[in-house]
Amino acid sequence: MRLHAPTPAAWTTVVLADFDTFLLDHASCERKASASALSFMTHYRDRSTLVEAMIELAREELEHFAQVYFHIAARGLVLAADTKDTYIGQMAKLTRSASATYLLDRLLIAGVIEARGCERFGLVANALPAGILKDFYLDITRSEARHHGLFVRLARAYYEEAEVALRLEEILASEASIMLALPLRPVVH
Repeated sequence: MRLHAPTPAAWTTVVLADFDTFLLDHASCERKASASALSFMTHYRDRSTLVEAMIELAREELEHFAQVYFHIAARGLVLAADTKDTYIGQMAKLTRSASATYLLDRLLIAGVIEARGCERFGLVANALPAGILKDFYLDITRSEARHHGLFVRLARAYYEEAEVALRLEEILASEASIMLALPLRPVVH
């Protein structure tokens, strides 16, 4: 999946200047991603391919949460309260409500969100000095690449390829506009 617009280079500078805030947001994102996978599983329990994939994804995202938490604790920080994520909220608004397209949109939006996370974790990994955090973010980047591919594969398992490709391009175009309109902050999205 190719994002339609790269994250502005200045975003990485903002993150590195307030890395504690970034870590706290990252933990929140991983926990929410695990919960989202569980939500997919419970809403679509009749789709075994999706259920099995979401069980594994929920486990992996929860493991990522635990890993981020240990980096947070090592810095003497405490988990932050959840806040509304403007990016995620705007992406969710792209979901069409018709039952025939609702699952398709949810899968593709989740995939695009994972793709943006993959890109941004890669930027962080490349900017960090050699060490434990750099290695961690290189690993997270690889995981996120698998995740966005998973959501697109699931969409293709339940919908025609042409429909998936067309809708994915629409969502990618909208995502680029959403991302570029947001202020640069030390958060994942």
